[in-house]
Formats: sequence, C-alpha cells, structure tokens
Amino acid sequence: MPAPSHADRTSSPRLVVVALASCGIAVSLMQTIVMPLLPEFPRLLNTTPTNAAWLVTANLIAGAVCAPVLGRLGDMFGKRRMLLVALAVMVAGSMLGAVSDDFLVVLVARALQGAAMGVVPLGISIMRDELPEEKVGSGIALMSSTLGAGGAIGLPLTGVVAENLSWHWLFGGAAVLGVVELVAIWRLVPESPVRTGGRFDLIGAVGLSAALVCLLLAVTQGNGWGWTSPAILGLFGGSMLVFLGWGVYELRLPRRAGGSTRQPLVDLRVSARPQVLLTNIASVLIGFAMFTSFMVSAQIFQAPTDSGYGFGMSLTRSGMALLPGGLMMIAFSPVTAGLSRRRGPRTTFLVGAAVLATANLVRTVAPHQLVVVVVTIAVTSIGAAFAYGAIPAMIMRAVPLSETAAANSLNALARSVGTSTCSAVVAAVTTASVVQVAGVTLPTAGAYAAVFAIGSLAAVCAFVVAALIPRDAGIDAGLPLSETGQDRIRIAP
Repeated sequence: MPAPSHADRTSSPRLVVVALASCGIAVSLMQTIVMPLLPEFPRLLNTTPTNAAWLVTANLIAGAVCAPVLGRLGDMFGKRRMLLVALAVMVAGSMLGAVSDDFLVVLVARALQGAAMGVVPLGISIMRDELPEEKVGSGIALMSSTLGAGGAIGLPLTGVVAENLSWHWLFGGAAVLGVVELVAIWRLVPESPVRTGGRFDLIGAVGLSAALVCLLLAVTQGNGWGWTSPAILGLFGGSMLVFLGWGVYELRLPRRAGGSTRQPLVDLRVSARPQVLLTNIASVLIGFAMFTSFMVSAQIFQAPTDSGYGFGMSLTRSGMALLPGGLMMIAFSPVTAGLSRRRGPRTTFLVGAAVLATANLVRTVAPHQLVVVVVTIAVTSIGAAFAYGAIPAMIMRAVPLSETAAANSLNALARSVGTSTCSAVVAAVTTASVVQVAGVTLPTAGAYAAVFAIGSLAAVCAFVVAALIPRDAGIDAGLPLSETGQDRIRIAP
C-alpha cells in the first residue's frame, strides 16, 4: 500500500482534519472505557478494589511517559510515522484486553492503550505542517477539542456496552476502531517534511519518565496510601530531585543538533519562555477546571434520589445525560477557531476560562434539578472547547516550527497532570464528607459543592495566568503561524 505522495499534501485538507480528529476521539476514549466498570472489575478480574484502580493509573502513567517521547521522535523522524506507531500500540493493547480475563494481562493492556496519548499532539503538529493556512486554526481547534469530547462521548457508549454486553467488547471495539484509524491515517495523511535531525536523547527520556512516574504515582495513589505516608512523601521528593537533575542535564545539551549530536528531549530554554511556560501552567489549571464536571457528574446522575442530590439513573441514562457536553465541545470548535483568528488565541482562552469559572460556580450554588445540571454541563463543555481549542495555537506561536510535536506533547502532558490532580482532589474531598443512604456510603451534597468551588477557583487562576502572557510572539495578535515570533525564537541566544 503506497504512502501518499507530496502531490497529495493539500488535495483533501478536510479529509486530513477528519482523519486526525477522529484519532483524537479514539485515543481519548481509551482514558474512559473502564470508568463505568471500575466498581465491577474486582469481581470480573478476581482482584481487589485497590488493584482495580491501577487500570486507570497504569493508563495515565504510560500516556504521560510516552507522549513527550513520541513527540520528540516525531520531530526527528516523522510525525505521521510516530502517530502510526502510537495507534498500533493502542490496537495491540486493546486486542490483548479483549481476549483475557487475567488482571495482570488486562493491566498491561491498559498501559499499552495509554501509550497512544501522543496521538493528539502529533496530529496537531501535522496539521500545522500540512494544511493550508486558512484551515490550520479550525483543524487544530477541532483536534484539541477531541481530548475532552472523546471522553464525554465515550461515557454513554461504554455505559451501554457495560450494561448490555460483555466488558470484553469495550476492548474489542477499541481495537476495531484503532485499525480503522490506522488505515485512514496511512491513506489520507501525508508525512511532514519538517525534521530536526540529531540523535535521540535516551538519557533525558529515562530521566523525564522516572520523574513523571514518581509524580503521577503519588498524585493517583495519595488517597489510598495516605498523603502523609512515607511512600507518598518519598515519591514527591524523589520526583522533585529527578526533575532538577533532568533539567540540569537537558540544559547542558546543544539546542541545535545535527548528525550524531544528541538533541535535548525538551528544549528547556524555549519551554521557559513566558509565552510557553505560562501557557503550560494555565493548561494544568484549565485541565483541572474542565475535568471537575466530567469527574463527578456521572456519580451525581447515578446517586439515589434519597441522597438529596442524585437522580437514580442507570449507566446508560447517565451517559446520555452527559452526551450534550461532548457534542458541544465538537460543535463549538469552529467558533473558537474564528475567534482566535479575529482576536488571537489568548483572548479565546480567556473566554473559555471565564465560562468554566462561571459554570463551576453555578454548580456550586444551583439547585439539584436535572435541567440545570445538564445545561450547566453543556456550558462547561463550551468553555472547555474555547480553552482547549486555543491552547495549541498559543504554544505553536511561541516555539520553532521544528519543535511543534515535542512542545504540543509537553502541553498535552500538562493538561493530563491537571486532570490527574483533579481526580485526586475529587477523591480526597468526596471521601472526607460522606453520608449513609440505604446502607450505602455516599459523598454529601456539601462535598460536591466544595469540588465545584475548587474547580471554579482553578479556572479563575487559569484566567489570571493567561492574562499575564506577554503579547509578543503573535500569541495575542491573531497572526498566521507563519507570521508569528517563532523565527525570532529560532535565532535567539
């Protein structure tokens, strides 16, 4: 099967966008397919609830480790090539989970699925390299929105499958979808000609992986092991030390390498520039603010009515109630692109952060009525679409063309840290204030109100951080990517 030729690069930009965006949805589904069945996996896999929670943790850690590595390899050897590798790993993991009832095998399968987290930043970078200038903004906004939309759409689908079919179909369906995406990328998406050259920074990759594993393991296991336990404190301390050592090592490598010279995994001099650093910090906060609603809304829908806030829904019905949120993220991605063209992506991000802060605040104080909750979830998704759609453009207007995949992968990692931290905070808050309802322990209404208040505060902080981003490098000017400050960054000392 021949690969697309250079002549085909701009013949079907719409098909390129559709193929890449659908891959983003597929990958984001990998993060949610086990959520509805987490309470059942101890029985289904003959394991403990603590072990079952690792089906989420393993996926998260593998994705966090692989995303920056795949991003750098994409910049060096081809973004499309690394995207195909990531999808192939996802398919392998899905097939493994579809045929096994052994916990350890399914755990490995979840880790392999998580390795595909690099698909979205790779896809965004391909769009920058391949699409006509007038198509880049809308394509990137849609691709970025899939990070949230895929999860919101995936919950209804997984709920239906979990209630009516074997859980193996969740993995089998993911494998089939992955194969379809592999074929679509191979046939429709050309390889980018932009390369950095140099040798891969294996030491830097190992160091960053070790630091991320320590950090995310502490964040995800803090509630179970105890936040003040020696293990958690040791993981946080170890992560800090490894990050410091890794940073010193990366700064000693040459910034522009070729031939057999090793190039840093992450150019920290570029990453430390205010435009990039503040955008990544804001991304952590906005990931937290967005995931607040997605994390607890399904629990609220499924809680019994006797709790005073629940609606007693089944998995399928609760998933359908979440569906409008996912659809809103996709529907508003062209709107975000248009606003970014006219006013600049930083303005778009500020609008999204303000909407998220308001929506979370409403969830804090609004009455527990189904219409209010569903509408507010949809508004939350609109805010997330604005913020998520703007972030890649903010990053790419501030980094050299040859480093877009690595920079976007680092930003995707920042958003993942935000959602992971949100999960830990939600678990800590909702387990600290509980009530007994019909013999079942449930979080109180006050606990959920506190969760949304924290989410609103995170969105406000994201707004403040984004407002501090300097206006140079084209970030706030709505300029085409070819007219931004990336060339100045390339030659800066």
